[in-house]
Amino acid sequence: MKKLYAKFKEWRENPVSFVKEQFNAEPDEWQKDALMLFAKNQRIAMKASKGVGKSTILAWCIWNFLLTRPHPKIAVTSVTGDNLSDGLWAELSKWQQRSPLLQELFEVTKTKIFAKQFPDTWFISARQWSKSASKEQQANSLAGLHADYILFVLDESGGIPDAVMAAAEGALASGIECKILQAGNPTHLEGPLYRACTKEAHLWKVIEISSDPDDPKRSTRVSIQWAKEQIEKYGKDDPWVLVNVYGKFPPASINSLIGPDEVRAAVTRGLKEDQFANSQKRLGIDCARFGDDRTVIFPRQGLRAFKPVEMRNARSNEIASRAMMAKYKWGSEMEFVDDTGGFGSGVIDSMIQAGASPVGIHFAGKATDPRYFNKRSEMWFEMCEWIKRGGSIPDIPELIAELTAPTYTFKSGKFYLEEKDQIKEKLGRSPDYADALALTFAFPEMPAKNPEIPILSDNNFKSDYDPFDTNRHWGENN
Repeated sequence: MKKLYAKFKEWRENPVSFVKEQFNAEPDEWQKDALMLFAKNQRIAMKASKGVGKSTILAWCIWNFLLTRPHPKIAVTSVTGDNLSDGLWAELSKWQQRSPLLQELFEVTKTKIFAKQFPDTWFISARQWSKSASKEQQANSLAGLHADYILFVLDESGGIPDAVMAAAEGALASGIECKILQAGNPTHLEGPLYRACTKEAHLWKVIEISSDPDDPKRSTRVSIQWAKEQIEKYGKDDPWVLVNVYGKFPPASINSLIGPDEVRAAVTRGLKEDQFANSQKRLGIDCARFGDDRTVIFPRQGLRAFKPVEMRNARSNEIASRAMMAKYKWGSEMEFVDDTGGFGSGVIDSMIQAGASPVGIHFAGKATDPRYFNKRSEMWFEMCEWIKRGGSIPDIPELIAELTAPTYTFKSGKFYLEEKDQIKEKLGRSPDYADALALTFAFPEMPAKNPEIPILSDNNFKSDYDPFDTNRHWGENN
């Protein structure tokens, strides 16, 4: 027993030896640094790029603290309950299975890991908090721990509320050895991880974990080829590359999706017919049933978006009828219908019965490009990139306001557009025009099947041209 206690003391001071001897694992160079810093510091923050193995290092530190301190109490939380159970908690269980000593001394359940001899005073507890809870309720998720040896662990701390961290900070006031260990991707320009790396950096030992191909201490768990491909494809200053390859926070100035000057330039931008006439004609149909929200049918052909149709309190068959009129009058080749809340299902069915082949789009669905968190984020980003590349939009004040309202952040290392409810709070209404235009970017651009270039005397479309106007015909000047 004396030999075992001596070993505990050695592992407490040298967690690298603990990992090698208990798990038969060889840590990366950055993991060795992190383990040694954990042994000597009270506040440790790990800012990591994507896929570097931070759950592994957290699990190693937690097991080290649990085994080598007498009657410790450890609280572990994450950005969501599913993230905790599927990520860090599963990692803890995995590493216990590699250590006969840990299997002998500790029992693992779904929400608690405890010493078999001292289940009430020697344990790890999984804690959860609700995003809809008040600050006091969120803080209570880490409340109630009192011991001489306490460790609070916050996984994916970039998205965890400050109130949760405040509760952990309160426990540092007493005890023999009390620590806070947090880790996450630099996806938020606020919150515990951001503060630890910026204005509170003097209080924290910050560990930066990168996949940078030129960093000698980069994580070996991330393919160098993959990292080089991302840098080559998107550029080293791209915010997605900064977060996921270099493990750096994106600049604060870029969290706006698009600026007002860029949008206004798109309103006044004149285009020649040959700049878009060979592109596929598309309709974006954002459906609303009743109330304040509007149904909007937005036509777009290549770089040119035309004047949309707005409908209020329209039934599904009425929306479908108007969309079919637009299709046959203008000759659209693809029609994308918002089917997120189920309002679009009736429209889709009616259009199919009328002989069309509309495509239902779920805004919360999976994006085609893995950089984006969901389809909504992808379509909005593609739309704004289209404007920056030279897209032209009709002069509609509501559309201009809607395009410039949203901001973005990162979620699970992916571009994530601000929630629609938050945009509605800013605008005082739903961004129906922008959502309808965004739907036209649901699929990659395609050439027109039968392109026709209209002949206009001034070789430009009027800014208020309306392809659905029943008093006008394609190719007319007035």
